[in-house]
Amino acid sequence: MPGVVRLGIVTATPLDDAPAPSPVLPDLSTVDVVDLTRIICDIPSVSGDETALADAIEAALSRYDHLEVLRDGDAVVARTHLGRAERVVIAGHIDTVPVQGNLPVQVRPGEGSDAGDDVLWGRGTVDMLGGVAVQLHLAARLTAPTRDVTWVFYDHEEVASDLNGLGRIVRTHPDWVRGDVAILCEPTRGDVEGGCNGTLRLDVTLRGRTAHSARAWMGHNAVHDAWRVLERLAVHTPAEVEVDGLRYRESLNAVAIRGGIAGNMIPDTCVVEINYRFAPSRSVDDAVAYVLDVLAGIEGLETELTDAAAGARPGLDHPAAQEFLAAVREVTGAQVMPKYGWTDVARFTELGVPAVNFGPGDPLLAHADDERCPARQIRSVAAALEAWLDGESA
Repeated sequence: MPGVVRLGIVTATPLDDAPAPSPVLPDLSTVDVVDLTRIICDIPSVSGDETALADAIEAALSRYDHLEVLRDGDAVVARTHLGRAERVVIAGHIDTVPVQGNLPVQVRPGEGSDAGDDVLWGRGTVDMLGGVAVQLHLAARLTAPTRDVTWVFYDHEEVASDLNGLGRIVRTHPDWVRGDVAILCEPTRGDVEGGCNGTLRLDVTLRGRTAHSARAWMGHNAVHDAWRVLERLAVHTPAEVEVDGLRYRESLNAVAIRGGIAGNMIPDTCVVEINYRFAPSRSVDDAVAYVLDVLAGIEGLETELTDAAAGARPGLDHPAAQEFLAAVREVTGAQVMPKYGWTDVARFTELGVPAVNFGPGDPLLAHADDERCPARQIRSVAAALEAWLDGESA
């Protein structure tokens, strides 16, 4: 049966009612990394539907004798065993948010600051299949890196945290992802963002007493009492905390208010949901204590911690991280900044592995219908990582 080739994806011509053929990736060591980005973006991989891409990644990496390939669900791990003095873990998630008419990928001429460059438009180009393409390309090319490398391609990042493929591996196969330093190829515009802030959500409940709204004096309006909490948050000045040479800006905000029974009833309950993004120098317990201190003295509050995740220190003082930064700056001139949002680098912190975020694409365009990434960012990230890892071991 003749094959059909489209954008480097090779498939067999399907018969009626036959299952869709599995995509086959080209030689990862020779395909252009930008073309590879386009190829893998065009393989559907919305969260929960990553199997086809995971199968293609597993099959492609299994062609290379220098890699041991492991699989857990739709997460694929490939690693070298060269006996180097250090091991680097480089990770990226293969799932995307739902497609909104923005596939297949289109290549368009760049405008403005991207003039003279191609720009890839489509779901996954930023978050984060551009970074995954870099990983695949280098995993195949670097047969004798200066450090042993573990390449991690994981599922279910864009959905509930308990489904996260990297979290699953950390829980069930921690030996697969241990190393001296880790890099998460989240979009950073090709800059380096160290560690990440922690995050928590706290429900603050105020109690009142119901009554008919025509006789409001017979009750106590819990919604009116919310001003006491909101005032504390409104006048609060976010802290800036220096951690390992990076200055993390915190934020403490009300993000939702829930209350009310009916249009003719005085509400007896009001819940203010608070989100606190805290510097990675604080533990979750420290962060909870900080929020309670901000609210101290307000009578009658009930508090419940509904979600929390510790941050991740950047670990930029580690020798491997210092050499990584030097290589990136030499190749791309990248800036080094803190990561204000929470990312999966924190999962490496659980294992005692310092981690940074480094990948192509503007994070402000992640999940957008006009998601797009300049080709030069994909190439420069690949070049920087290759410069750091390439060469003969001493």
